[in-house]
Amino acid sequence: MASRNAVVSTFEAERVIQPLYTGGDVALQRSGHILVTCLGEEAVLTDLNTGQTLGRVEGSSEDGRPTIIPNLQRTLKPHSTPVVTAAVDSTGTLLGTGSADGVIKVWDIRGGFITHTFRGHNGVISALHFFEATELEPENVKLPGQKEKKKLRQSTNGEDDTMEGVKLAENPAARFRLASGSEDGKIRIWHLSKRKAIATLDSHVSVIRGLDFSKHFNALVSGSRDKTIIIWDAQTWKSNSVIPILERVEAVGFLESSCHVYTGGESGKLRIWSPQTGRQLTEEQPAGREGNEITRVVYNPGLDFILSIHADQSLVLHSISALPLVSNTVDTIEPLPIIRRISGTHDEIIDLAYVTPDRSLLALATNSEDIRLVSLATEKPNASSGEAGSYFGADVALLQGHDDIIICVDVDWSGCWLATGAKDNTARLWRIDHTRKSYEHYATYTGHAESLGALALPQLPLGTTPSSSSPLDYPPPFLLTGSQDKTIKRWEIARSSVNTNPSSAKKGAHPSSRALYTRKAHDKDINAISINHNNTLFASASQDRTVKIWSVQEGEVQGILRGHRRGVWSVRFAPKDTPPISGDSSTGPASSRHGLVLTGSGDKTVKIWSLSDYSCLRTLEGHTNSVLKVLWMPLPSPSEQSNKRPVQIASSGGDGLVKIWDASTGEPACTLDNHTDRIWALTVNPTTNTLVSGGGDSVVTFWKDTTTHTMAAKAAASTARVEQEQQLTNYTHAGNYREAIILALTLNHPGTLLALFQSVVDLSPPEEGSLSGLRAVDEVLMNLSDEQLLELLRRVRDWNTNARTAVVAQRILNVVVRAYPAARLVGLRGRGWKEVVDGLRAYTERHFKRMAELVDESYLVEYTLREMEEVGFVEGNGEGEGDEGFGDVVMV
Repeated sequence: MASRNAVVSTFEAERVIQPLYTGGDVALQRSGHILVTCLGEEAVLTDLNTGQTLGRVEGSSEDGRPTIIPNLQRTLKPHSTPVVTAAVDSTGTLLGTGSADGVIKVWDIRGGFITHTFRGHNGVISALHFFEATELEPENVKLPGQKEKKKLRQSTNGEDDTMEGVKLAENPAARFRLASGSEDGKIRIWHLSKRKAIATLDSHVSVIRGLDFSKHFNALVSGSRDKTIIIWDAQTWKSNSVIPILERVEAVGFLESSCHVYTGGESGKLRIWSPQTGRQLTEEQPAGREGNEITRVVYNPGLDFILSIHADQSLVLHSISALPLVSNTVDTIEPLPIIRRISGTHDEIIDLAYVTPDRSLLALATNSEDIRLVSLATEKPNASSGEAGSYFGADVALLQGHDDIIICVDVDWSGCWLATGAKDNTARLWRIDHTRKSYEHYATYTGHAESLGALALPQLPLGTTPSSSSPLDYPPPFLLTGSQDKTIKRWEIARSSVNTNPSSAKKGAHPSSRALYTRKAHDKDINAISINHNNTLFASASQDRTVKIWSVQEGEVQGILRGHRRGVWSVRFAPKDTPPISGDSSTGPASSRHGLVLTGSGDKTVKIWSLSDYSCLRTLEGHTNSVLKVLWMPLPSPSEQSNKRPVQIASSGGDGLVKIWDASTGEPACTLDNHTDRIWALTVNPTTNTLVSGGGDSVVTFWKDTTTHTMAAKAAASTARVEQEQQLTNYTHAGNYREAIILALTLNHPGTLLALFQSVVDLSPPEEGSLSGLRAVDEVLMNLSDEQLLELLRRVRDWNTNARTAVVAQRILNVVVRAYPAARLVGLRGRGWKEVVDGLRAYTERHFKRMAELVDESYLVEYTLREMEEVGFVEGNGEGEGDEGFGDVVMV
């Protein structure tokens, strides 16, 4: 059996990209800096500028100590059915809740009590909105249908409008209203002072999804799934205008800064309307794909952006800074520009890859038709300098083009070219120019009859060519794809003049592509393809339990790797200059001339193969589920090789674990655990050695290689311990009990500590006035910290179990009990104190019982000795041979 290498590899989860929104309501701080989202049963508070998690309600922060610590004040549960919607008034003192049984309750937030209960709706409450009624001012802007009223005009509830205006001016509390909408299509206006409904608006024929009030127009706008919005006159509560939206409306509201109305719905696009003309101001936009519907919109007056929430749990910030300059008479305006996208959750992460030459972006395939490019910026952005949104984990771009879920991704050696394969039977090539913020689709490769499951790009430039110095101008020479149709295709990537000058590129112009060859490769689905370091060989892994080695140029099979008992999920060629690795039978090193191949399979094993004879060198067992991804870690540097750091490989599996293996011995170096679901994706940064894993739990974990730091810390700790042990020996020989006892407790040397106390107890005569035998020792024992005191009592408990050391234990225990008050000893509770006390009590009672029995026996000895004092002796006559003068002794 091979000996374990002295180097112990360690990795730590340095950073984590995790979900912040999985559906539900979304709120935005009035200043627009803090975003509050629902994550399962938790509410997450996030800084919009830095992406930092500030706090969690009903949970704990995963990003260190939270900046905001929520404190639960009270729990309100008055409804007998689920609460469906809620709203807070502009003063922040009232909370309205609507339940599934049609009941509305208004709460005093500070007091925590119910102020109003409204009943009247026949279905689920779907929308609530607090507003303040405005006085009847003649300068209010008139909407269509708002005609000049007579001075004394009766409102719908029979009250004079002029008198109503006087009341509003004299009693500000009478201004507050609550508008509610339900699934029956009706809207009710509730007067909070009068505690009753003052109007019922019945024009919609479907669920009310949005309500908002404008003081500028003195009007209420409502949006419904009947594909219309209605603007209501707040004086008469009659409909001023009905605007057909021609899509199910999920959100509607007024933009106070520009006096426009926004809507969002099933098309997934924000649209701006003129409330005066009822005309759409934004240009017609193509409807988004399924799953991109807008479910709600958040807007706070005074902000220059509006936030839309989509059905795919993405949040989009749209700029409205130019809207105040837009006149209602203009024909159309461009759609609202998108400032930033925020992925609430990345769903199931199927594959990932580093992109850009400096590996500053991460491409994620997230069980969708799009590729998300995520920033890996390490420095915190400065919001004041306009860098907000460039923080670690921020969405940089969205690569759209595929029509079905993307299954696999790969990046070339430069990081500038990204290839994607999807269930739409196509592969696409993307040009990534992060310095110019250009992320372009370059070419589409169509020809497979079924979904693509694997693809690969060359990992090194072909010799010294212009492509090595200007990779953005020279795409990779070829692309390999594998499909569920059991075939492999090699595609020639043509260089297009369009992409050499992006500024002059024509939209939709892409170079043509063709397959150089197509090969029937396997009997089942192809799961992975890997190209070797010099671009001469490639390997294909399949569900038919085999891996085939092919020549890149001719597309001919060079060898077949057989040995896995189930389908092979992943395959990787070893990097250039990988040292030889001996086989399990220790028959000698593998040939380094031909190289090595690494595979991971559904049979829960990882295998290392030799390309010299296509034999299995090692089988690594340790995963408890299918091995889904394998890779070679970057080769050790010369300094690391001098420290005997081995060649390592990494694997991830369906058990949610990442394992690092020593390729030389086949033993696991460490196991990394930060996922709760299977890990589909695994990659490594060749420069920093940072390992990145992504899985079905929507979490991306960045594992930092801390081996060097751990080894240095371990060496420093070992050196310091040797020095301390030598110092302890010096203190012991010198009789310096104070420092020796403290150091023995710190180093956890119970034998040395026992010898010290034994020498003190054995002192004869003991120092006068000392409890232990030496005053210096008493002083040390009386000034211990809680940790030192508890550690000492643990040792006393252990010594007390042996009759030979029980005397020392009892003497030290006597000193502790006399020196410390009971309150101090009780304060040690909760840190193993109970176990210590139970152990001390059990053996101490046993010792006292033994001492009591010895005292009882001593009475018998004393009685016997006292009786023997009365015994007489009778001497014999001294006859007999050999008598030396001692006769028989007779007791009389």
